[in-house]
Amino acid sequence: MYPMRFLSSILSLAYISAIFLLAGSPTVSYLAPFNPYSLLHIPLYGILTVLLIFSFLPMTIKPKDAMTQRPNDTVSPKNSINLIPHFLTAGLVALGVAIADEINQAYVPGRESSAGDVSLDMVGIAIALLLSFVFFKTRVLNKPTKPAQPNKSIP
Repeated sequence: MYPMRFLSSILSLAYISAIFLLAGSPTVSYLAPFNPYSLLHIPLYGILTVLLIFSFLPMTIKPKDAMTQRPNDTVSPKNSINLIPHFLTAGLVALGVAIADEINQAYVPGRESSAGDVSLDMVGIAIALLLSFVFFKTRVLNKPTKPAQPNKSIP
């Protein structure tokens, strides 16, 4: 496993644990004045989605035959990874956590679950997926690679 992927997985698990631990914490009541209409659900689950994307996305996204590319070439579609399955997996896991969190809140004294909160979670997940997808497609996968340096050995 790649170090970045491992770190992202650990951070994702810690973040999910914090979501569930804070659900029953008195900290939530202190945050209530700063959370009108439960809008903090959007960035909370957006951040989770980005962490999950980095957990599921392979970190080797450079083409295998970069040595044969010309200087102005971009990554060809046959060499690039398909982002959609990785992004969908991250989004579905984040949505599963959101639903599980609301079910958990139904059993926490002083808290209640709501479908509106899950809807806000889905907005955060969708925004994170969209922004991450655009970023990877435009900045990472279509980035020109440097040409290989010719071998300058004397025959």
